[in-house]
Amino acid sequence: MADDPKKTGLDRKLIAMHEPHEVRSWMESLGCTETQLRDAVKAVGNSAEAVREYLAGKR
Repeated sequence: MADDPKKTGLDRKLIAMHEPHEVRSWMESLGCTETQLRDAVKAVGNSAEAVREYLAGKR
């Protein structure tokens, strides 16, 4: 399923864990595993900025 081209920039600021293509894209972008990504989202929510900060603190 392709992303909706009508969505605004907010789409890039949030991580949609229910969308497999987004999970793969964020894993690649953040250099993490799916488990690490899921744990980060569970800990800090689905804000891409918060997840980046959380993962950076784990390294």
